[in-house]
Amino acid sequence: MYNRKLLSKLSKCAWKVLSNYLKESVSVKDPVEGVVVSIQTFGDFINFNPHIHIVATVGCFDGDGEFVIGNIPNASEVEEVFQIEVLNMLKKEELITDFIIQNMFSWKHSGFNIYCGNVIESENQDGIEKLGRYIIRAPISRERIKYISSNKSHDGIAKVICKSKTTGKAKTFDVLEWCAKVVSHIPNKGEQLVRYYGFYSNKARGQRKKANTDNKIPSLVNTNISKKHFKKNWARLIQKNI
Repeated sequence: MYNRKLLSKLSKCAWKVLSNYLKESVSVKDPVEGVVVSIQTFGDFINFNPHIHIVATVGCFDGDGEFVIGNIPNASEVEEVFQIEVLNMLKKEELITDFIIQNMFSWKHSGFNIYCGNVIESENQDGIEKLGRYIIRAPISRERIKYISSNKSHDGIAKVICKSKTTGKAKTFDVLEWCAKVVSHIPNKGEQLVRYYGFYSNKARGQRKKANTDNKIPSLVNTNISKKHFKKNWARLIQKNI
């Protein structure tokens, strides 16, 4: 049985780290980031492979709703703090100990991996739509599977042939095994797989709607924080979290 509650905590860890990163890269009082987190549980052949996809603003909104452009997230910088945040979360859940944490920090490869894609500009509506579809896609598409009935199977057991999306290779499953894999990705009752934080949260959207500013198009402002100063701020946060 998979501990799906940890996926929610994992998404909060990612949001917290990314939120701090974005806020440190702008020079406004009380900056508000915009983050959408999509929890996905499936791998290429719908094996249980929990991970998260994130869409985030490259910067933050100020108190007037104007957008201040910050630094584009650097995967290596974010990955280090995310690792610390996740390990501390697992320690609080009493799933690991300080000894295990110190041992993991000695590994050549941390076991954590973060990829930061290219920035999608607001006028690239096609790119935004493709990204939105990608982060909420289903575990499998009908185009990638083929059903073999029991009377056509060599051993009399119905099969499902699944084709990999990335490599094009195929793998064959007994139909009951396939059904068990599919069922493992059904979320629990009330479990939300897409989370909205900061500027995109339901609370923030409700406040803007009440103030009749929800459709306001923000002006874009460049931050006056240099990359050198930002790196000092970020290094301080890393030391604070360790």
